[in-house]
Amino acid sequence: MANLHPLLKPYVPSSDDPFDSMKAAHLLNRAGFGGTPEEVEKVMAMGPEQAIDWLMDYPDAAADEEGQNDQPDFSNIDGYPKDFRAIREMMAGKTQEERKALQQQLMQANREALMETMKWWMTRLAYGKYPLQEKLTLFWHGHFTTSAKDERSASLMFAQNELLRRMSLGNFHEFVRQISRDPAMLDYLNNTQNRKEHPNENYARELMELFTLGIGNYTENDIKNSARAFTGWTHDGDDFIFREAEHDESPKTFMGRTGNFNGDDIIDLILQHPKCASYIASNLWQYFAYEELEEGLAESMGMFLRENKWELRPLVRLMFSSKGFYQPRSIGSQIKSPVQLVVGTIRLLGLQTPNALQLSFALNQMGQVPLQPPNVRGWPGGRMWINTCTIFVRYNTCVYLAGGTMPGVLGPRGLIGKGQGSPRTGGNVSGHFTPTAQGSSDEIVDAWLNRLIQRPVDTEQKKVLKDALGDVPDERALKNMVQLIMSMPEYQLC
Repeated sequence: MANLHPLLKPYVPSSDDPFDSMKAAHLLNRAGFGGTPEEVEKVMAMGPEQAIDWLMDYPDAAADEEGQNDQPDFSNIDGYPKDFRAIREMMAGKTQEERKALQQQLMQANREALMETMKWWMTRLAYGKYPLQEKLTLFWHGHFTTSAKDERSASLMFAQNELLRRMSLGNFHEFVRQISRDPAMLDYLNNTQNRKEHPNENYARELMELFTLGIGNYTENDIKNSARAFTGWTHDGDDFIFREAEHDESPKTFMGRTGNFNGDDIIDLILQHPKCASYIASNLWQYFAYEELEEGLAESMGMFLRENKWELRPLVRLMFSSKGFYQPRSIGSQIKSPVQLVVGTIRLLGLQTPNALQLSFALNQMGQVPLQPPNVRGWPGGRMWINTCTIFVRYNTCVYLAGGTMPGVLGPRGLIGKGQGSPRTGGNVSGHFTPTAQGSSDEIVDAWLNRLIQRPVDTEQKKVLKDALGDVPDERALKNMVQLIMSMPEYQLC
């Protein structure tokens, strides 16, 4: 095994650098969507290695393969087709006016199905059995991007989501092969239009630019020849198919090699490129640790990924157990994405699954709606999450979840709706936030800071919270204090 970068050496707790509650909370925030004080205590008692084992202990399986038939329920959506191949039969023999009416009915049904899919996934994000699997599914959703705004089939978006979930810690080489055959991806990047007479270069370009190599590591000629190799790759309904008659069988020159390449050959050649492994590894590090990598860190992780034959599980384990992941510059330095902010708040307050329509509206104002990345580059993330428009929506959404009001933003029916409680927290889950507290004012403030911020807070900020609480705190004062905590800049970070 190649020599690892010093920051990738294992973090070993010591008396000078213990695995304390702050580091345990950091692990739960980055490898999931945050932890309650009880979960933080559990992870702290485990120690980092055992905690990572626990978080990574999930099968390489989709949600509906877990034996629980866990999937969105489209059964009550009027007009939603069970088989999209049947649409052709539905349209056959109809007049133009009838086809137009049927198309509008299908579009409305699909919008409802997409909303049901988003609600289903938000429930899993907040209270799913495997938080790391859902966090990785969200990561890959922003990496292998497909948007429901362009892919007009909720069932195909759900199927892709399940592919991301199943492959989240799998083999990256096989992952690329499968995403290249995914019907939603084939639609989104127009490979269904890629034929030998008129090659479409969209998928070939993004495969290298965004999915595997990054800008500057390929040529325009590589794109053209790669597109020819993917001709004939399309789908019929839910199934990938290869239309041999539409495939270009002539020789292609790609990255200095010439042959009668098909799509799989192109993927093989891309993964032989020296920049591929470090590109993927650096994207993972930036998502789970911090954005600006030290010199040599990406290359070291890339070599490790290659040595492990493109298996993602060893790389992710290496990352979460490393010194670099637990260094001060990593902890509390990441601006929460809107999904992280909302899902984490729901978990920490023990709330139910939000109403999908109103939640979608709030997330849209903050810049991140699951299943709807803005473009093929996904969400920009980092400091781009915060601007003069989004910051107030972020504050107001958290305050509302903590029992406040937000007129004109989420509408009169509010944000909280019927859903599932948390099997992980085991607390009393209700549709509206009702805080509880015991002890002195100082103890109450410390307890809620420990739950919500999970990092040291200065004395002056504590004094403001204590003054808001008053000498005899009632429910109104408790809510006010919690809302003030969620309005602190520190709450926007994890």
